[in-house]
Parts: sequence; structure tokens; C-alpha cells
Amino acid sequence: MTIRGNKIAIVGGGIGGLAAALALRARGAEVSVLEQADALSEVGAGLQVSPNGMRVLEALGVADSLTRISMRARAIALRDFRRGKEVLRIDLKTLPQDQSYWFVHRADLIQTFAQAAQTAGVEIRTGQKVTGVRHDNGPVLQLGDAEARGFDIVVGADGIRSVMRPLLNGVSAPFFTGQVAWRAIVGNAMCHPPHARVHMGPGRHVVTYPLRDGKSLNVVAVQERREWAEEGWNHPDDPANLRRAFAGFDAEVHQILAQAKAPMLWGLFRHPVAKIWARDGVVLLGDAAHPTLPFLAQGANMALEDAWVLADALDAPGSVAARLQRYQDRRMARVTRVVEAANANARNYHLRPGPVRAVAHLGLRTLGQLQPDFMLRRFDWLYRHDVTKSA
Repeated sequence: MTIRGNKIAIVGGGIGGLAAALALRARGAEVSVLEQADALSEVGAGLQVSPNGMRVLEALGVADSLTRISMRARAIALRDFRRGKEVLRIDLKTLPQDQSYWFVHRADLIQTFAQAAQTAGVEIRTGQKVTGVRHDNGPVLQLGDAEARGFDIVVGADGIRSVMRPLLNGVSAPFFTGQVAWRAIVGNAMCHPPHARVHMGPGRHVVTYPLRDGKSLNVVAVQERREWAEEGWNHPDDPANLRRAFAGFDAEVHQILAQAKAPMLWGLFRHPVAKIWARDGVVLLGDAAHPTLPFLAQGANMALEDAWVLADALDAPGSVAARLQRYQDRRMARVTRVVEAANANARNYHLRPGPVRAVAHLGLRTLGQLQPDFMLRRFDWLYRHDVTKSA
């Protein structure tokens, strides 16, 4: 059994949704992407595509066009916040020849996917707000106030505020992690190398890395605080608040943050991994199924993996329900481990001054000197995983 000719709707035109559209269309499905926004666009932000995500891009045939406008990462450097002294460097140049790690502008990835999907014959419709789903020999999407469209399968790839997730799992209230994050893109005035630098401070950290031709930097700054900030990506904040929060950091961080004229602020909330990913022809993907905090740089990569595995699981024998269950079974343990690892990084980056921080940093420095490839090998479970070859 294949999905050739099946009508599949994908709710959400983000990274996971467009990747799934391309993967499903390659297997012969008739795919429609329904995006609520009036245009397929992404706010200016960067992301890290690690080797496990790159394998999906390669299998989908878009890696070459994307990497031509992206920057290959050479290292991940953990630094002390006060003097900028390097605590540990993970040398990405030692990755095996068949693996690569890239800094990508989110808008470039969206555009690359959209162009490839449209060329392949995917229907992309913007301004499509899904207000409900009913079932009549398959899921029927209610769009807006009147229009309804029937499909064989509906994929909920509509992100952390998914309207599809509650249909399968009920409404659950996420909890505020006590952390907020600012993001911005600024000029690369200090010739920042192609490294992801994590400036670790007490209760806060700043991540910086270059994008595109290296003339700009992506900045994500996270602070622990009691005050709640609304969950989401588009809440402008006064740049003075950002600079004040990281006043004790080294001169490089000050220089970078001084350029942030219109930073965006959002609250970090933790959602549990959904217990039910699929039912009655409706299936979840990416953040709609397993929201991930941004401390392992794996949100986009997990969505890419989901997209490939979903298409692979659907293009196989068995009932739709059985095939969708196989998709969840193949993904559940892995995404749960990624979510937990991201949660742990949040704690490790924010150690307070004292014996624990001193011992931890001394241990990392010593380990980096004695076994420079140890930390990279610790991530073999993550980076070496290849969903395009897994059964």
C-alpha cells in the first residue's frame, strides 16, 4: 500500500509542515499546505541545522541550494560570561566527512522549501485559518466561517500553539519555566568566527553565531526571572532591558547587544510531549507534538526528522491508523530524550558562582584538553542518527 493519490492537508507552513509536504509529495500524495498567515514568511531569526537534520535536507534534495546561502559551523564554544574565556570548545571540523553542521537563516529555509514544494506540485494556500475538524469518511477541515474541505489525512504542523493538538489530547496548560528569551539579528562588527558561542552566566546566557555571508549575527539571550512573559515570538521589547539584563557580561557581549535596536522577547514555557499523536486520520508533527526548549538547537531538526519518518511510515502496508501509530512509535523515545537533554542544558548553562560552577568548568576545561573529541562523541546519539536510513 502506498499514499499515491491520497489527499493530505498540512496545517501550518513552517519548517516541519513544508518538509512534510515535500516528503509526502515525493511519494505521490496530493498535498495541500494551509497556512494561517497571509504570506509564507518567517521573522528574522537563525537556526542551527545539525548533521541529523542535514540528512533529511539532503534526502529531500534541497541541501545544496540552502548551503549556498548559509554558513558552515566550525565549532561550538562554551565561554565564561565575565572575561569571555573559553571553557570548552567542541570542534565540528572533526565531524566525519559525511556529516556537516550549518547556521541557517530561518527565512532562507522556508523559502527553499516553499520553492521546492511548489515546483513538485504542492498546493500552498495562505490566509487559511482552521477553526475545527469533523469526520465524514475522513477528516474534514473547517476553514474560516464557511468553507470545508475533506482529506484522507490531516497533519497538524502548526507549532507550539497548535489548534490540532487539543483535538487529540485535550487542552493542557503549559507552565512558565521562569525563563525569558530575547532574539535579534545584528551586524557582525567584531568578525565573529563561524562558531556558536554560548556565553554562560549566573541565571542567564547568550548564544551568538553568524548567518549567511557572515556579515550578521544571530543573537538569543536567555534570563531566569519570576515575571511572566507572554509565550510567542513577536513581542517587541525595549533594548535597554536586554542590555541591563546582561550588564555583567564581557565586552564582546556588550558590543553585540549594543547593536540590538528592536529585540523580540518571549517567555519560555514547557509543554509535555503529547501522549496521542494520531487519531481518526489526524496526526501531529514537530512542536505541535513535542515542544522543545531552545537549549540543544534541535527544534527544527526534530521537525525535519518527523517529516521524513511520517512520510516513510505512511507509505507502507497497513491501515492508516496502524501506519500513523508506527510513526509515533518510531519517534517517541527519541524526541523525549531530546526534550530532556534540552531541559538539562538550561540548568548547566546557568550555574551560579560557587563550588559547583567552579568544579564543573574546571572539569570541562580539563576534559577538553585531555580528550578534545569527547564532548562531540557524547552527541553521537543525536548527530549520527539518520532517519532516512532507519527502518
